[in-house]
Amino acid sequence: MQTEQMIELAQKVLEDMKAKDVVELDVKGKSSVTDVMLIASGTSKRHVASIADDLIEKVKAAGMLPLGVEGQDVGDWVLVDLGDIVVHIMMPDARSFYDLERLWSFEEEAEA
Repeated sequence: MQTEQMIELAQKVLEDMKAKDVVELDVKGKSSVTDVMLIASGTSKRHVASIADDLIEKVKAAGMLPLGVEGQDVGDWVLVDLGDIVVHIMMPDARSFYDLERLWSFEEEAEA
């Protein structure tokens, strides 16, 4: 599966599962771990876990296996590593605290 197809699949799952405030960050050349980060919020720990579960299920159905999944047992922040794409599904408090959007946009501002 191509990167663009994975992004579309992940975004569709996030949309279908009613994830909030979905943001796509292009971190190609800034991160040695991934090229794209998708960040989304859930409305409860159960919602965060359900979004992650559905994403994993749909990715497997498309013939891919996630490289790793972290945080499923806690539910504040679930990270699904799809290789070229890393999906962060977070509770609003955790998202605000870690502020990944600002962290990665700060590097863009420093380059400008």
